[in-house]
Amino acid sequence: MIVVTTPTGRVGSRVVRLLVQAGVRPRVLLRDPNTLDAAIRAEVDVVQSDLTDAESVVRGTRGADSLFWVNPATQDDDPVAAHAHLGANAARAVVDNGIPRTVFLSSLGAEKRSGAGDIDGLGRTEELLDATGASVVHLRCGYFFSNLLMELDGLRAGVLGTPWPLDHAMPWVDPRDIGDVAAARLLADRWTGRVVQAVHGPADLTFRQVAAILTRVLDRSVTPAHLAQHEFRAGLHGAGLSAKQVEAVAGMSEGLSGGFVPENKRSVRTTTPTTLAAWAQTELAPVL
Repeated sequence: MIVVTTPTGRVGSRVVRLLVQAGVRPRVLLRDPNTLDAAIRAEVDVVQSDLTDAESVVRGTRGADSLFWVNPATQDDDPVAAHAHLGANAARAVVDNGIPRTVFLSSLGAEKRSGAGDIDGLGRTEELLDATGASVVHLRCGYFFSNLLMELDGLRAGVLGTPWPLDHAMPWVDPRDIGDVAAARLLADRWTGRVVQAVHGPADLTFRQVAAILTRVLDRSVTPAHLAQHEFRAGLHGAGLSAKQVEAVAGMSEGLSGGFVPENKRSVRTTTPTTLAAWAQTELAPVL
């Protein structure tokens, strides 16, 4: 029995589809079953569950042999504390139900444990899952290609704004490829212990390189523009975010661009195939 959380997300939906195609009937936990794709619904066992409620998580994961755990996005005033709360719920379910293996969707930078904004909460979740003594894989993922979908207005105007230094290279990855790695781990049943596996995508890219790729693929000029931290934070405050929410968002670029080096180096194990150009052609171009 494989249990999947956030089955409608960019990664979770890919995991569910691959498990079904492999002949597995996964159990999926989600707050609103009506959001699940109708074609998938007949192929899975659906359990209505609130991941912020420990009792709900424990009930939903009874009998699980493997768990794919994702901390869902939160509007909580303190996102890092919210991540820790979600991680504690996952850890309790692992212990109470004796779940042998968990695959956790973490992030590059979680190894810092502090000073990386929202990612600090994922680091805390890693620690909580480690403390269960059960086997766990932490997938330390790079920067999602799909983050560009939040920049549509700027891209339509020909500008790619970012608080990251324009010449800072970091791994960029397709969420679907993360789903491939997660599904492979869930389908395997011989790994044990604590494993950290990065998912780095095919290449480390700077925002200058990203803008050049988008210019070529989208057939429109895209110019990278650096947003100073004080400007970026002021914009977040102006959008109504609380002080801790601002720190969670801004702290990621601030904390991971000052000489940070990922714990996992790029290798055949961490490199996935889909290029930014291929993703932009199929996912970004149609919505611009």
